[in-house]
This record gives sequence, structure tokens and C-alpha cells, in this order.
Amino acid sequence: MQILDIHSHFFPKQWEDLQARFGGRDWPSLKHHGDGTAMVMKGQQKFRPIYDACWDPDVRLREMDQQGLCGQILSATPLLFGYERPVAQGEYIAKLFNDAAMAICQRGRGRLFAMAQVPLQDIDAACAEASRAKSIGHVGVQIGSHINGRGMDDAGVFTFLQHCADEDIPVFVHPWDMMGADRTGDYMMGWTVGMPAETQLSIVSLILSGAFDRLSRKLKIAFAHGGGSFIFLLGRLENAWHHRDIARGRSECPPSHYLDRFSLDSAVFDPGALRLLVDKMGDQRVMFGTDYPFPLGEQKMGGLIRETEGLSEQSRERLYAGNAKAFFGIE
Repeated sequence: MQILDIHSHFFPKQWEDLQARFGGRDWPSLKHHGDGTAMVMKGQQKFRPIYDACWDPDVRLREMDQQGLCGQILSATPLLFGYERPVAQGEYIAKLFNDAAMAICQRGRGRLFAMAQVPLQDIDAACAEASRAKSIGHVGVQIGSHINGRGMDDAGVFTFLQHCADEDIPVFVHPWDMMGADRTGDYMMGWTVGMPAETQLSIVSLILSGAFDRLSRKLKIAFAHGGGSFIFLLGRLENAWHHRDIARGRSECPPSHYLDRFSLDSAVFDPGALRLLVDKMGDQRVMFGTDYPFPLGEQKMGGLIRETEGLSEQSRERLYAGNAKAFFGIE
């Protein structure tokens, strides 16, 4: 049974000194230790330890073979988005990292694919880079859950999503710069609490703003980490929609009506949670994702789907690869 991972991250082994080029502060860089590991830096601050699977396709492919994966889709870590930068700088770094992703994939023996980042702080620039990225081989785009505080219900985001629908560019939404940072700084709660809430907010914003009522049904959009806390709290959202008119926003239908408009990855780490995802979304709306090669990712890649009881073989085939191949147009 083929296994295709839609949610994995990369860093180039090296890139130019962006602070030297542009000035300013908090540019991302890598500090290599000489033993296949490195520290991601945000300016002068340590951000995250990583290892050579992030930049070396041979290491990545070896680990994929060890765990039975046929392919992976690479995407940038949100630290690289640069939405807070001036537009010209955002355009530059998007092209820089998108080209770097393709360079890794070109050494991937036909098993590695990439999603592009775009400078969402300017919608025209984002649309142009999404189109350019598709033309050089990217299978989709990854965007953050908001743009400097503007959510998924922003008019500019709507324009970008419609552009992607028109050009058949799949979109993957990843949480970043999480809400409540002043209260979730300890114990990695920004990742364990903030990220799920951030992703739920993204989905709910698209539903209640009426965006799904107006966006083309051709749009392919998926959300990371099983949609965060969305599915578990769908009943609460649905109840509010039916009993408080102010909770309906501009949506024409109850929230559950829109479950066929988006997909989720399977990175939920718990069999009960995965069964709930499949029960609510259907087995054609969930795609295998790991968050590889980070410590908070699925360490036994493919194990969750394999070990979750109650899934038919057809469902496992769809979750592992069938849905992703259809979504991203991968043969």
C-alpha cells in the first residue's frame, strides 16, 4: 500500500545572509554544528534544533524507505514566510526558498514534491508567485493562518484563494504566529494549544464569513494538524449557529454543510481523534501527514492510520495516498 506524506518541512542547507542584503532584524539563518545537525536562528535567538533530513534528500529518502513511504510533499517552516517584511523583500525570499525546495526535489528520484510559499502581504505578488511556482513544478502552495493579523476572511485572502481555484493550485493552510502568545509562552503551549486554536479559527472564519458560499467549488484547500480543534468543537459551533443569529455570520448554511469544501491532514497522533476525523469528514477528506522531520511530528510514520481500528482497507488506501494524489494531481 502506497504512503504519501503531504505535511513535511524543509530548510535549505544554506542561503544568503538576508540581514546583510536587506538590513533589519530577526532574519532566519542556520548555524551548522558540523555533525549533521544545526540550530535554526531567528536573528540572534535560537529557534529550533534540526538535522540533515531537512536539507539532504538522501537522508530523507533513507528514512522514508525505513518507514515505508513512497513520497513526501515538502513545505517551508512558517518562520520563512516573511509576511511582516516589505513586499519586495517578501517576493525575494519566496522565490529564494521556493527555488531551494525545487532543488531538493530534483534530487529526490521522483519521490519528493514541494508546495510553495507566497508573499501574502501583497495579494497581486502572491498570485504571481503562486503561478510562477506552479510553472516550475510546485504541486501547491502553503499559506499561513493569517497575514499580520488579517484572517482567512480577509478580502485579499479571498482574492488569492479564488486565483488558486481558477489556476488549479491546491492550498495548504498551516498555523503560525499563534494567538494568545502572551499566555502560551511556557511548556511549548504555543504549539500544543495555540496551533490547534489558530487552525480552528481559520476554518471557522472561512465558513462564517460566507467565503465558501462565494468561492468556486474548484478550490482545493486543506488544513494542517487535523484541522486543529475544529472537528472536536464542531457541535458547539453548529449549536450556536442554530440558536443565535449573531453566531451565523454571513454563512448561508450551518457549519456542517461545508465539510465537503476542504480537507484535513491526519496529524492528530491519537486513534480516537483520527476515527472522529474520518467519521465527520469522510474518508475522502483526510490525507496522511506527519510534520516530519520535527520532534512534534508522527515519529512512527504511517503507524497511526495502520493501528487505528475500524478503518477499512479502502479507507486506509485513501488516507495514505489516494486522496493526496487526487488533491495534488500526483500520479
